[in-house]
Amino acid sequence: MNLTKTIALPTENELPCDDGIPMATQRHKIQMDLLLDVLYPWLEKRDNGYMGGNMFIYYSAAQLKNQDFKGPDFFAVLNVSKVERKSWVVWEEGKAPDVIIELLSESTANIDKTEKKEVYQNQMRVPEYFWYEPWR
Repeated sequence: MNLTKTIALPTENELPCDDGIPMATQRHKIQMDLLLDVLYPWLEKRDNGYMGGNMFIYYSAAQLKNQDFKGPDFFAVLNVSKVERKSWVVWEEGKAPDVIIELLSESTANIDKTEKKEVYQNQMRVPEYFWYEPWR
């Protein structure tokens, strides 16, 4: 007898897309916008692809249970539709981002270099992960 129970994971529209925590600094916001602005023309020339920033990425049922939401400063995903999204939901999209960039600040550097790096590397299997220190 099979006792495995299938759990229906929530959709993008059923998941939180805002934690109410504002950006750390004006420089942080400017750097994030700069990444998006510089790469926008590249994305426009492609038939597919998506980039976002400061939005949640959902990647597992365990993450939902623990409410361990990850929201990188910038990410890009190739070979997906260009539609607008509230958050990135790996089980709906079929893949994690291809690249993630975190903009370090005094209050986030430790988490970005350890906890988030581990999740992006080991759980989401993001091929490219970078961090940048805008104050240096």
